[in-house]
Amino acid sequence: MSRVTDGSASDDELATRRRSYSAGELTESALATSWLPQLRSWYAEASAHPDVPEPNAMQVATVDATGRPDLRTVLARGFDERGIVFYTNYDSAKGEQLAANPQAAAVFAWLGLERQVRLRGIASRVSRAETAAYFASRPRGSQLAAWVSPQSRVIADRDVLDRQLEKLTADWADQETLEPPPFWGGYRIEVDEVEFWQGRQFRLHDRLRFRRTAAGDPSDNWVVERLAP
Repeated sequence: MSRVTDGSASDDELATRRRSYSAGELTESALATSWLPQLRSWYAEASAHPDVPEPNAMQVATVDATGRPDLRTVLARGFDERGIVFYTNYDSAKGEQLAANPQAAAVFAWLGLERQVRLRGIASRVSRAETAAYFASRPRGSQLAAWVSPQSRVIADRDVLDRQLEKLTADWADQETLEPPPFWGGYRIEVDEVEFWQGRQFRLHDRLRFRRTAAGDPSDNWVVERLAP
């Protein structure tokens, strides 16, 4: 195999790259009684870790009309017993895909801690009041950007966005507060599976999953299962 000299990774380098995971373990006895306190505990550790610069970054997967999976990184903006919340343009690719098929999956990858959390469930829109409250907390530039961007649509060039942002900044300079666009808001992934993954040596990782026993079960029963790595 030829040697790569332009600074890019060669096939043999990729195939032989190794890192042993030894930061910790995850046992049933150390697991919280439900997925939410476990997530909060791990999130707090990720937030305090210097090698996790954006702990609320999560990858969200959806499926398009042809059955092709789609994936992108978003920022989680809240989690409670109801699920995980993120915000986006409802007319974006993910918004259109969720409107047609609300099944979603997400993952937090906290590589500095050799951990990840995987979630699956139904995504539904949060209330307009919840969206408005979050929108009001955003920097004004981010509020304007939500109005400016036709997310996921093809545009001619960057100038299209910059000109529109400049125009709205001037037009709305006297408006002390801005309302969220009608096409923008939050989704909550109402999780029915949450897997906590801790890296271990020799790729024999710890995987513990909380799984709801039946969708819509009023008793809200969950089981804990250990999965083979």
